[in-house]
Amino acid sequence: MARPSPAGWHGPFLALAAIWGASFLFIKVAVEDLPPLLIALVRCALGAAVLAAILVVRRERLPRAPRVWGHLAVVALVANAIPFALFGYGEQHISSVLAGLWNATTPLLTLAVVTVALPEERPTPTRVAGLVVGFLGVVVVLGPWRAAGGELTGQLLCLGATTGYALAFPYLRRTLSGRPESALALSAGQLLCATGMLAVVAPITGGPSGAGADTIASLVALGVLGTGLAYVLNFTIIRRAGATIASTVTYVIPLFSTALGIAVLGERPSWNQALGAVVVLGGVACSQAPMGRLGVRGRATHEDHDVGRRHRRVGGLRDARARGRAR
Repeated sequence: MARPSPAGWHGPFLALAAIWGASFLFIKVAVEDLPPLLIALVRCALGAAVLAAILVVRRERLPRAPRVWGHLAVVALVANAIPFALFGYGEQHISSVLAGLWNATTPLLTLAVVTVALPEERPTPTRVAGLVVGFLGVVVVLGPWRAAGGELTGQLLCLGATTGYALAFPYLRRTLSGRPESALALSAGQLLCATGMLAVVAPITGGPSGAGADTIASLVALGVLGTGLAYVLNFTIIRRAGATIASTVTYVIPLFSTALGIAVLGERPSWNQALGAVVVLGGVACSQAPMGRLGVRGRATHEDHDVGRRHRRVGGLRDARARGRAR
């Protein structure tokens, strides 16, 4: 199998960072008129529709095994339904800029969970140092000396969302790694499960109080772009440049979310939020240096499974050839 080519990945990379960075702006606009659970439902439904349409075009099928759907339901709960709702509730209390900064803690939390949940991932001194630095940055962003009431609640809700992303990764590694289905098919199934879950609970929170053009546009952008097209862009980057380059999008997302929050909504991050974000990203960079296999975004896409499966296949072919030469 051909190795990833570095050509032609810059445009999709910037587009993906911009789309995911703008998601926090879209959520902030939408929560002015709609309940967070309804926003999460529409977001997942539109994203699932986009991926399902691509599956039809590519003549691929959704997974069939009941056990696979059970695992996808678990991942959908912790990586889509709960985090999407928590970010919505969180942004009722804090700015989109701050929510975007909290999202940047996802790879740090993922590494912490993987270190505990996967014994084979032994912590190295570099990783431990990165975790310590990163969590110091988390404390600085949280600003317990100044955050209180609603702002503190909003920050903790966003932290809960990123924790869900982090929990999904080791679960995926243990349950769906090496499946024959494509990453696109698994992702579509995951979003369909999340849509079904949210369709059950969203009506409990009531209907919309009103939805203007800005709200509708934000919902469409969240679903079609942030939860549908973004998966496709992510897969494109992995094919063209590899998973390592694709993972670095985490470092660029806060730049877009902060710039859009300031330019469009007039939000202003405090000094501790800006400083803490720099410390967090520094910790992430330090902790991930020796880690080639970790996915960063944390939205439970399945590209790592595809990449790992390819490596195993190539390795198997090499072993077979070596055995043939030995004979």
